[in-house]
Amino acid sequence: MLDVAMIERGLGKPGKTKGGLAQAMGVRPGAVSEILSGLRLIKASEITPIIEYLELNSVPIMGRVGAGASIEPEHEQVPPEGLGEVEMPFPISEETIAFEVAGDSMLPKYENGDVIVVYREQRHPLASFYGEEAAVRLKTGERYLKTIERGKSASLVNLTSFNAKPISGVKLEWIGEICVTLPRGQIERLRSKAAGRARKAAKAHGGRAPDK
Repeated sequence: MLDVAMIERGLGKPGKTKGGLAQAMGVRPGAVSEILSGLRLIKASEITPIIEYLELNSVPIMGRVGAGASIEPEHEQVPPEGLGEVEMPFPISEETIAFEVAGDSMLPKYENGDVIVVYREQRHPLASFYGEEAAVRLKTGERYLKTIERGKSASLVNLTSFNAKPISGVKLEWIGEICVTLPRGQIERLRSKAAGRARKAAKAHGGRAPDK
Protein backbone atom coordinates (compact mmCIF):
# COMPACT_ATOMS: atom_id res chain seq x y z
CA MET A 1 0.00 0.00 0.00
CA LEU A 2 1.31 3.41 -1.00
CA ASP A 3 1.68 5.83 1.90
CA VAL A 4 3.43 9.06 2.83
CA ALA A 5 6.42 7.26 4.33
CA MET A 6 7.08 5.48 1.03
CA ILE A 7 6.83 8.76 -0.91
CA GLU A 8 9.26 10.44 1.48
CA ARG A 9 11.63 7.50 1.07
CA GLY A 10 11.40 7.82 -2.71
CA LEU A 11 12.06 11.55 -2.63
CA GLY A 12 15.27 10.83 -0.73
CA LYS A 13 16.72 9.03 -3.76
CA PRO A 14 19.25 10.94 -5.91
CA GLY A 15 17.57 13.09 -8.55
CA LYS A 16 14.05 12.70 -7.19
CA THR A 17 12.30 15.99 -6.36
CA LYS A 18 8.85 17.22 -5.40
CA GLY A 19 8.72 19.21 -8.62
CA GLY A 20 9.61 16.18 -10.72
CA LEU A 21 7.03 14.10 -8.90
CA ALA A 22 4.35 16.75 -9.44
CA GLN A 23 5.17 16.81 -13.16
CA ALA A 24 4.93 13.02 -13.36
CA MET A 25 1.56 13.14 -11.58
CA GLY A 26 0.30 16.01 -13.75
CA VAL A 27 -0.50 18.25 -10.77
CA ARG A 28 0.63 21.64 -9.51
CA PRO A 29 3.88 21.61 -7.45
CA GLY A 30 2.15 22.42 -4.16
CA ALA A 31 0.00 19.27 -4.38
CA VAL A 32 2.93 17.03 -3.42
CA SER A 33 3.60 19.04 -0.26
CA GLU A 34 -0.10 18.83 0.61
CA ILE A 35 0.00 15.04 0.27
CA LEU A 36 3.07 14.81 2.49
CA SER A 37 1.48 17.00 5.16
CA GLY A 38 -1.80 15.07 5.13
CA LEU A 39 -3.86 17.90 3.63
CA ARG A 40 -4.57 16.03 0.40
CA LEU A 41 -5.32 12.40 -0.38
CA ILE A 42 -3.67 10.47 -3.20
CA LYS A 43 -6.05 9.85 -6.08
CA ALA A 44 -6.27 6.38 -7.58
CA SER A 45 -5.07 7.70 -10.96
CA GLU A 46 -1.93 9.12 -9.29
CA ILE A 47 -0.69 5.89 -7.69
CA THR A 48 1.02 4.46 -10.78
CA PRO A 49 2.84 7.72 -11.73
CA ILE A 50 4.09 8.09 -8.14
CA ILE A 51 5.36 4.50 -8.00
CA GLU A 52 7.07 4.74 -11.39
CA TYR A 53 8.70 8.15 -10.86
CA LEU A 54 9.99 7.34 -7.39
CA GLU A 55 10.88 3.74 -8.39
CA LEU A 56 9.12 2.36 -5.33
CA ASN A 57 8.62 -0.99 -7.04
CA SER A 58 12.30 -1.70 -7.77
CA VAL A 59 14.13 -4.44 -5.85
CA PRO A 60 17.89 -5.06 -6.21
CA ILE A 61 18.87 -8.50 -7.49
CA MET A 62 21.66 -9.74 -5.23
CA GLY A 63 22.62 -12.72 -7.35
CA ARG A 64 21.31 -16.22 -7.89
CA VAL A 65 20.07 -18.73 -5.36
CA GLY A 66 20.58 -22.42 -6.02
CA ALA A 67 17.60 -24.73 -6.20
CA GLY A 68 20.12 -27.48 -6.89
CA ALA A 69 23.87 -26.95 -6.55
CA SER A 70 25.36 -24.01 -4.65
CA ILE A 71 25.59 -20.72 -6.54
CA GLU A 72 28.31 -18.18 -7.30
CA PRO A 73 28.98 -15.35 -6.81
CA GLU A 74 29.14 -15.67 -3.07
CA HIS A 75 27.51 -13.04 -0.88
CA GLU A 76 30.71 -11.07 -0.35
CA GLN A 77 31.28 -10.71 -4.12
CA VAL A 78 28.01 -8.94 -4.82
CA PRO A 79 28.21 -5.11 -4.87
CA PRO A 80 25.98 -3.32 -2.30
CA GLU A 81 23.66 -2.03 -5.03
CA GLY A 82 23.19 -5.55 -6.41
CA LEU A 83 23.57 -6.96 -9.92
CA GLY A 84 20.57 -5.13 -11.36
CA GLU A 85 16.95 -4.57 -10.44
CA VAL A 86 13.58 -6.18 -10.98
CA GLU A 87 10.40 -4.11 -11.09
CA MET A 88 7.44 -5.33 -9.10
CA PRO A 89 3.83 -4.67 -10.15
CA PHE A 90 3.30 -2.87 -6.80
CA PRO A 91 5.31 -0.81 -4.27
CA ILE A 92 7.51 -2.86 -1.98
CA SER A 93 9.47 -2.33 1.22
CA GLU A 94 13.07 -1.13 0.95
CA GLU A 95 13.93 -3.93 3.39
CA THR A 96 13.75 -6.48 0.56
CA ILE A 97 16.22 -7.94 -1.94
CA ALA A 98 15.78 -10.38 -4.80
CA PHE A 99 17.46 -13.54 -6.07
CA GLU A 100 17.08 -15.35 -9.37
CA VAL A 101 16.35 -19.06 -8.96
CA ALA A 102 18.87 -21.35 -10.67
CA GLY A 103 18.25 -25.08 -10.96
CA ASP A 104 15.25 -27.39 -11.01
CA SER A 105 15.34 -29.21 -7.68
CA MET A 106 12.39 -27.18 -6.38
CA LEU A 107 10.10 -27.98 -9.33
CA PRO A 108 7.15 -27.73 -9.70
CA LYS A 109 6.86 -24.79 -7.29
CA TYR A 110 9.96 -22.85 -8.39
CA GLU A 111 11.36 -22.92 -11.92
CA ASN A 112 14.76 -21.94 -13.25
CA GLY A 113 14.63 -18.17 -13.93
CA ASP A 114 11.94 -17.33 -11.37
CA VAL A 115 12.75 -14.49 -8.97
CA ILE A 116 12.14 -14.61 -5.24
CA VAL A 117 11.97 -11.45 -3.15
CA VAL A 118 13.11 -11.91 0.44
CA TYR A 119 13.66 -9.74 3.48
CA ARG A 120 17.22 -8.44 3.62
CA GLU A 121 17.62 -9.15 7.33
CA GLN A 122 16.55 -12.32 9.12
CA ARG A 123 13.50 -11.32 11.15
CA HIS A 124 12.73 -14.49 13.13
CA PRO A 125 14.65 -17.21 15.00
CA LEU A 126 15.74 -20.37 13.20
CA ALA A 127 13.13 -22.63 14.81
CA SER A 128 10.27 -20.59 13.35
CA PHE A 129 11.38 -21.54 9.82
CA TYR A 130 11.20 -25.33 10.26
CA GLY A 131 9.10 -26.75 7.43
CA GLU A 132 9.27 -23.55 5.36
CA GLU A 133 10.99 -22.73 2.09
CA ALA A 134 13.51 -19.90 2.26
CA ALA A 135 16.68 -18.53 0.73
CA VAL A 136 19.56 -19.54 2.97
CA ARG A 137 23.29 -18.93 3.23
CA LEU A 138 25.40 -21.54 4.95
CA LYS A 139 28.21 -20.77 7.37
CA THR A 140 30.51 -22.02 4.61
CA GLY A 141 29.11 -19.46 2.14
CA GLU A 142 26.92 -21.51 -0.21
CA ARG A 143 23.51 -20.10 -1.05
CA TYR A 144 20.38 -22.18 -1.67
CA LEU A 145 16.63 -22.11 -2.03
CA LYS A 146 15.50 -25.01 0.14
CA THR A 147 13.00 -26.22 2.72
CA ILE A 148 14.47 -25.92 6.23
CA GLU A 149 14.06 -28.96 8.48
CA ARG A 150 15.16 -29.52 12.08
CA GLY A 151 18.63 -31.10 12.40
CA LYS A 152 20.12 -33.35 15.07
CA SER A 153 20.86 -30.36 17.33
CA ALA A 154 19.51 -26.85 17.82
CA SER A 155 22.26 -25.32 15.68
CA LEU A 156 22.04 -27.78 12.77
CA VAL A 157 19.46 -28.05 9.99
CA ASN A 158 18.67 -30.30 7.07
CA LEU A 159 17.87 -28.66 3.73
CA THR A 160 15.43 -30.51 1.50
CA SER A 161 14.15 -30.16 -2.06
CA PHE A 162 11.41 -31.75 -4.15
CA ASN A 163 13.85 -33.30 -6.63
CA ALA A 164 17.28 -33.55 -4.95
CA LYS A 165 18.99 -35.32 -2.09
CA PRO A 166 18.82 -33.50 1.25
CA ILE A 167 21.76 -31.53 2.59
CA SER A 168 22.06 -32.72 6.16
CA GLY A 169 23.67 -31.35 9.30
CA VAL A 170 24.63 -27.85 8.17
CA LYS A 171 24.74 -24.50 10.00
CA LEU A 172 23.05 -21.42 8.57
CA GLU A 173 24.52 -17.93 8.46
CA TRP A 174 21.36 -16.23 7.19
CA ILE A 175 17.74 -17.00 6.33
CA GLY A 176 15.91 -14.88 3.77
CA GLU A 177 12.19 -15.07 4.44
CA ILE A 178 10.30 -15.16 1.12
CA CYS A 179 7.68 -12.45 0.73
CA VAL A 180 7.01 -12.53 -3.04
CA THR A 181 7.68 -14.98 -5.88
CA LEU A 182 7.71 -13.79 -9.49
CA PRO A 183 7.46 -16.45 -12.22
CA ARG A 184 9.90 -16.06 -15.11
CA GLY A 185 7.13 -15.28 -17.62
CA GLN A 186 5.76 -12.47 -15.45
CA ILE A 187 9.24 -10.97 -15.08
CA GLU A 188 9.67 -10.91 -18.84
CA ARG A 189 6.33 -9.14 -19.25
CA LEU A 190 7.20 -6.59 -16.56
CA ARG A 191 10.57 -5.88 -18.17
CA SER A 192 8.94 -5.49 -21.59
CA LYS A 193 6.46 -3.04 -20.10
CA ALA A 194 9.27 -1.08 -18.40
CA ALA A 195 11.22 -0.92 -21.68
CA GLY A 196 8.11 0.43 -23.41
CA ARG A 197 7.76 3.17 -20.79
CA ALA A 198 11.43 4.07 -21.21
CA ARG A 199 11.02 4.38 -24.99
CA LYS A 200 7.93 6.52 -24.51
CA ALA A 201 9.74 8.75 -22.01
CA ALA A 202 12.74 9.08 -24.32
CA LYS A 203 10.46 10.12 -27.18
CA ALA A 204 8.80 12.71 -24.94
CA HIS A 205 12.25 14.14 -24.10
CA GLY A 206 13.31 14.58 -27.70
CA GLY A 207 14.76 11.14 -28.29
CA ARG A 208 16.89 10.91 -25.17
CA ALA A 209 16.28 9.23 -21.84
CA PRO A 210 14.93 11.62 -19.17
CA ASP A 211 17.33 12.89 -16.53
CA LYS A 212 17.02 11.09 -13.21
